[in-house]
Amino acid sequence: MPDSVDPDRIAFLHGYRPAELLLHLGTMPRGFVFGFLNPRSVTARSFANPKVLSEIGNYNLPEVRRLELPAANGTGEVRAVARAYGDAATGGAALGLAPSTLDALTRPAAPPTGGVRDVVLRVDTAFSLGYLKPFPRLRFGASGDRAFGTPGAGGSFGFADPETGVGFAYAMNRAGFHLWDDPRELALREALYRIVLGERSQCPD
Repeated sequence: MPDSVDPDRIAFLHGYRPAELLLHLGTMPRGFVFGFLNPRSVTARSFANPKVLSEIGNYNLPEVRRLELPAANGTGEVRAVARAYGDAATGGAALGLAPSTLDALTRPAAPPTGGVRDVVLRVDTAFSLGYLKPFPRLRFGASGDRAFGTPGAGGSFGFADPETGVGFAYAMNRAGFHLWDDPRELALREALYRIVLGERSQCPD
């Protein structure tokens, strides 16, 4: 985020202190929580790189916003994120995506040779080319499972669904305590897919 952008245009993110995760072991995976709180673990070292990122509220700091951190620090309008995913869901012309790239993104994720347990998140996942794919604990998009996207810290989520042509994005001001399927985001996604599109439920198995 360049300094030329008026800071009043940027929403304030209400975060929480890492120790508060212990109060939410019913919604946050225990392995993730204890890994996040152990500074020597791969989980903590991944999320706190640099160390200032160990607290979600620090993303409000101007010096953090200036950093270019593709995995964690994008700043933009939710409508723009949805528009980018929408282009990817309908052929990728504006993004300049080749058909071979879209074909690779929509294929099922190949399980890693070491198994599907993510060593950072400490839960089973299905990643492909940097994006999450639908799997039993995170069902998103239409039933063909060609969607791809990524949740973010605190409850945000964005994805492209080529089966329906949908680009979806949700972001919040107040960070929640879910790796994915934050109830606020899930309610919106469920309404879109079940009520508007007549597709399958987005709730996990």
